[in-house]
Amino acid sequence: MNSEQMEVKTPEYVSLQFRLAGLGSRAAAFIIDQILLGIINVAIVILLIVVIQGMSSLPAFLENSTVPIAIAIIALFIINYGYFFVCEYFSGGRTLGKKLVGIRVIQDNGHSITLLSSFIRNLLRLIDSLPTGYFLGIIMVFFHSKHKRLGDLVAGTIVVHERKAKRKKKPSGIEKEIQERGLAKENLVIDEWTLKSFKAKDWKLINTYAARFMQLPKAERDQMTRKIADLLLPKIGVEVVGESEENLENTLLVLYLHLKDEWEFEL
Repeated sequence: MNSEQMEVKTPEYVSLQFRLAGLGSRAAAFIIDQILLGIINVAIVILLIVVIQGMSSLPAFLENSTVPIAIAIIALFIINYGYFFVCEYFSGGRTLGKKLVGIRVIQDNGHSITLLSSFIRNLLRLIDSLPTGYFLGIIMVFFHSKHKRLGDLVAGTIVVHERKAKRKKKPSGIEKEIQERGLAKENLVIDEWTLKSFKAKDWKLINTYAARFMQLPKAERDQMTRKIADLLLPKIGVEVVGESEENLENTLLVLYLHLKDEWEFEL
């Protein structure tokens, strides 16, 4: 099946276009992930063998202990299923395989995958893998109109191709201003947990701020900067009281860059 286009209308009445990832690209990403996990699994098994051999020097009543085997089995289960959950939630819907292939998991509404959605989606891998070799998941992805497996249906997620950077695109006024100020995402370190705490209303607020930034007179801009800073900057642990308007502007513009990557999905 060929990948198809999908349109999503956000709560802010913005239409987003996505290109759905089909069976081929999803299978390629999965194979890459399985190669990585296979290497880790082999390393754990080798470590288990070494530990068991080392137990031969222990007293006889400890030699038959099944503790190392039980720990290895639990570790293998957590790694093989936790890998997808952790990577997809903390890396914007991407595992290593998805990142290399150029696809990602998002919610049906076009927003980033949530903690609960990622957990449900990957928990149901146990069913999608039945009866063997992800047969059920493959069949569903192949025949479903939006290329969803059972985990996607229950979690409300879709897998789409990454947006491609548009070359030779003329920078907007706010992008020029950010460049002239020498600002970049690296100027403000925000951990993933904190970044995930920002909601759609926060993105809409700071996006509106950035859109109006160049048009507002200085007095009005300073007033808006102070109000928005009071609302958003405490979330990232930035003290607002005593800071100059220029510093607050710079911090908000860098925060805008972070949230833009998180919330603005365009092909």
